[in-house]
Amino acid sequence: MPHIARDTVLLDSACGYGSFLGNPLAETIIGADIDPHAVAEAARLRPEAAVLRRNALVDVCRKSYGISESRRLAVVGNPPYNDRTSQIRRGIKQDFGEMDEGLCKRDLGLSFLTSYARLRADVVCVLHPLSYLIKKANFRLLKEFSNAYELRDGVMISSAVFEENSGSTHFPILVALYARSSRGMSCETVAQFPFRTMDGRLLRLADYDFLPKYVRKYPERNAVVAHDSLFFYPLRDINALKRNRTFVRGYRPDMIVVDKTKLDYYIYIDVFKRNLHRLPWYYGNCDVFIDRPLFMEYRSAFVSDAVEHHPFLEAHVGKPTASGLEVGGYFDALLSEKRNALRQ
Repeated sequence: MPHIARDTVLLDSACGYGSFLGNPLAETIIGADIDPHAVAEAARLRPEAAVLRRNALVDVCRKSYGISESRRLAVVGNPPYNDRTSQIRRGIKQDFGEMDEGLCKRDLGLSFLTSYARLRADVVCVLHPLSYLIKKANFRLLKEFSNAYELRDGVMISSAVFEENSGSTHFPILVALYARSSRGMSCETVAQFPFRTMDGRLLRLADYDFLPKYVRKYPERNAVVAHDSLFFYPLRDINALKRNRTFVRGYRPDMIVVDKTKLDYYIYIDVFKRNLHRLPWYYGNCDVFIDRPLFMEYRSAFVSDAVEHHPFLEAHVGKPTASGLEVGGYFDALLSEKRNALRQ
């Protein structure tokens, strides 16, 4: 790792058994964990490291680790996050009850990233779900970290790497390299960043036109329900779309009341769901995306597919007309277009 020198302190504040503590360049290596068994194992496996038992989210400062403010600090590791694919055992996550003010987030991984900012680490190289950066609700919770760090490199791996059950829904995990910077990060800079996979595929969010730009993701308060209203499941991300339904019969407060002037977009999402098997795994936490001009060419094929699966839609869109085009052609063209754009 080119960011590690002899005078660099290497710290993993959720070190588990010490997998990230081996670095021949750093003369000072520190590991910490809240689990006493993990601490004992890490100390045995990594005798070159100083391993502490402590809650890394309490009294977060360099002094707690015996690190002077003048030393260069690199944080590494795979901090726990609120998902069963984390390498940290789920039972340990429950032990993080006490936290410094401002560190209690809805996901432990967000808490750990914020703690690195409070340690004023010069470099941070850790694994975390890609969703921390690309979902605005998560990114807002990272303000203390994002204001102080810039993403320098990011390689996506599938959560399947950590999965024992290959039948689960996988999502992208980012091996991220951050450097302290006064420029920080914004949603716009993240959208422009070329995230890559180990086999050279790329994902740059700015190259996509996402559906939340055109339709609501969540139910509207005090929505008006008419006798002929259409209803749709809330939209979270592509992985959630795999689990959820789309059009539903009958109103519930947790359903979206479809704006019929935008019915084409809801039809698109419905058909998109049935073609998710065509998408690479790294789209899992993204919103549904569209090529609108291309979609208009294939609109009749989409309407036919939606009506076939939801006959009640015919009363709202009319009898579909044959176009000679098939939905699969749209997705082949869409994904080919994205792959070609990212090679340029």
